[in-house]
Amino acid sequence: MDSRIIEWDGSHVPEELRGLPPGRYVVEPLSAPLTAQEEQGIREALEDLDAGRGIPFDDVMSELEGDVGDR
Repeated sequence: MDSRIIEWDGSHVPEELRGLPPGRYVVEPLSAPLTAQEEQGIREALEDLDAGRGIPFDDVMSELEGDVGDR
């Protein structure tokens, strides 16, 4: 996964986009600016995923579905 956060002035192409390979991308604005702590947490999570320290999707979904049933 190669997520990038960009700041765009509306006219110039950001460097973060120039470095991406050709393909289809989804770009959407963040609803609110991230705090420094939130941004660091996201970066750490992405590093964990890149290093293979993620949790399988099915395990996460099973856990979430169990939480819904407990409410």
